[in-house]
Order: sequence, then structure tokens, then C-alpha cells
Amino acid sequence: MTIELAGNSYGESRIRLLRLMHRGGLHEAKDLTLDVRFEGDFDASHHQGENRAILPSETIKNTVYVLSRQYPAEAIEEFAFHLTEHFLTYNPQVTLVDIRISERPWSRITIGDKGHASAFVANANEKRTTHISARREKIILRSGLEDLQLMKTAGFSFSGFLRDPYTTLQENQQRILRASLTANWTYASPEPEMPFSTIWHGARKALLETFAAHDAKSLQHLLYALAQTALENFEAMSEIQLRILDNYCPCADLKSFGMENDNELFVPLEEPEGVASLSLRRFEMV
Repeated sequence: MTIELAGNSYGESRIRLLRLMHRGGLHEAKDLTLDVRFEGDFDASHHQGENRAILPSETIKNTVYVLSRQYPAEAIEEFAFHLTEHFLTYNPQVTLVDIRISERPWSRITIGDKGHASAFVANANEKRTTHISARREKIILRSGLEDLQLMKTAGFSFSGFLRDPYTTLQENQQRILRASLTANWTYASPEPEMPFSTIWHGARKALLETFAAHDAKSLQHLLYALAQTALENFEAMSEIQLRILDNYCPCADLKSFGMENDNELFVPLEEPEGVASLSLRRFEMV
């Protein structure tokens, strides 16, 4: 019986990349996920454990980061061409480079009729929600939204926080906030004829505009501003609850490659997530 290697491949999956480009006062964001796979002459690695032909998967990831810094391509197709050309040029043992790139589109949050320079929204997973609990003597109605994907590339910081022996986080006067917002508000006196859709769209717009404009010093500072705006602008609401999940985006370290990273290239982390919540209630003065 003859046993032969019929096929093999390896690579790096789910390489996360957030590329921030500065165009005057405007920020342009490219939020990418890449899968890179190689096929080629890797028989010795399988048969003898000889790895001279194996480019480490970490190197593949680092190459993606470095080339993203060098080639801020407008189209993901252009970036894919740069990557394949690099890998095939410098790796003769590789016969096939297979790259899949997906891009999450971010739209500018509009204030009035103008797009904000550094605040964005994505609609991929957002849901409009409502929950009614009705008794004969009382109805409780809550409405809101889930998984509103938001991003600030300016106007968010975190400093002056408590430290203990296990604290490694550095103070940051300017950091990326890439987050998912869930909001639920309770109606004070719900009636079937209330303009619920008008209120919902208006509340969503107010949350977006406040998110874009507020110079937030923490997640807590941001949530309070969002909730306060909602209650001040919509008398139909008696209470609002907000929950935000923060997907941390540290700067990619390119110093090993002799390159600076002046807040241009970030690595979004899906897990773990920072979380903060808040409930704000209206009290009528008597």
C-alpha cells in the first residue's frame, strides 16, 4: 500500500484590521477581516517535521498589517492584489495564495445635513425592539433598539482611572471607540394612537448625534450624555436604559518593522468586551 499526501494548506484566519486614514479634517475607516491560505511544497514539514518552507502564521498576520500601512488601498480588491504579489514574490515554495477579505461598511453619522468627520454607524445587526406587559389595570410598554454598531475615531478618551497592582492599561487621551449600543425606554403613559415610529426614529437620531458630538471621557460619561439627551427631547419617555459593549482596538505595534504607527492602524479585538450600563429616570418636580 502506498500512502501519499493528496493535498494540504495552511494560513491565518480572521485577521482583524481597522485602517484609519486622515484626509484633512476627515477620517476614513476601513474595517476588514482577512483569511489567508497557502498551498505549496510543504511535504518535508509533514513527513520529516522540517519547517524551512513554512512561513509562520504570525508572519502572515504581520505582513497584512505592514502592507496595510504601506498601501491604504481604496478597494479591498487592490489590497488583495498587493498581498498576493508580496507572498508569491518572496515565497517560491508557495504555489497558491488564497485570500478572502470582508469589509464592514461604516457610514458617517449625519448632524443636520452634514456627515460627521470622525463618528460612524453600521446597520448590519441592528434591530428595532418592543416589549409590552399588560394587565387590566396597567400597561408597561418598552421600546428600543439592539446592536446599533457605532464608532468614534476622535472625541473619546480614558484617563485618571483607579490603579492597583494588576493594572497595565495606559492612560489614553485619544482612542478608538468601536461599540455596540442597546437602548430600551419605557413610555410614561402608552396609548395605541401614540406616534411610536416617529418617536423611535427621533430617539435613534438623537442618540447618534449625541454620540458623534459628545467629547466623552469614559463609557460612563458617554452613556449619561446619551440617556440625558433622550429624556430631555422625548417627554413620552419616563425612563431609559442603555448598555454598551466596547470592542477594544489597540494600535498595531509596527516598531519591529521600522515603521511608526501614528494612530493609523488598529487591531479590533472581538473578545473580551468592555461593558457599561446605565438607567436614567425622569422625576417630575412637585
